[in-house]
This record gives sequence, C-alpha cells and structure tokens, in this order.
Amino acid sequence: QVQLVESGGGLVQPGGSLRLSCAASGFTFSNAAMSWYRRAPGKEREFIAAITSAGGTTNYGDSVKGRFTISRDNAKNTVYLQMNSLKPEDTAVYYCYARMLVGGNRYWGQGTQVTVSS
Repeated sequence: QVQLVESGGGLVQPGGSLRLSCAASGFTFSNAAMSWYRRAPGKEREFIAAITSAGGTTNYGDSVKGRFTISRDNAKNTVYLQMNSLKPEDTAVYYCYARMLVGGNRYWGQGTQVTVSS
C-alpha cells in the first residue's frame, strides 16, 4: 500500500521557518521524482519544488525561489521542504507528490497545513 505522509506543518509568524517532511512507503522511493505543491483557500494548486530521484537536480516555483529548499534522503524514504522567510501568502495546505520513473504511477499525500500569521 502506497503512502505519503506529510508532517511538520503548523502556525508560524511571518519571517519564521518550518521544515516539512514527507515519509514514503509502499514503493521504491529512489525510483521516484518527488515534488511539493500547495493549495491556498480559493486558489489553484501551485507547484512549489521538485527533486530528481537521486537528488541531483532541483527546481522551484517563482514564488518560493531563494526561500525554500527541497531535499531528500533515499535511505530514509523521506523528502523535505525547508521553508525560510515565510510570508502570510505562503499559508496553504502543502502536499507531497511522487512520480515513478518506471510505469509513470503518481501518488499524493494527504497534505499538511501551514499557516503564516502574527
């Protein structure tokens, strides 16, 4: 059974930091490209960051470049999102996403809420 379980969300003040984690199980994690997306209330889903299966290449959405960092630990089957200099507009539910390199199967986590507010 495939599972992607996000954690690390919460309430943080503007300018603060959070680190999200996504623990994967039920598939070969090292064969998956991983991404983070978010959805804010009343808005479309937004691409945040992606990382290749071996972690050698990353890319980011324009709204988070220079503030967020995606990384992965294939030994722990976990992908991370370090979020710095958080802004109120970063408030959203953040989702982990896996895309298998072989077969093309795609999986979503259940999401974790991030709220940036004073």
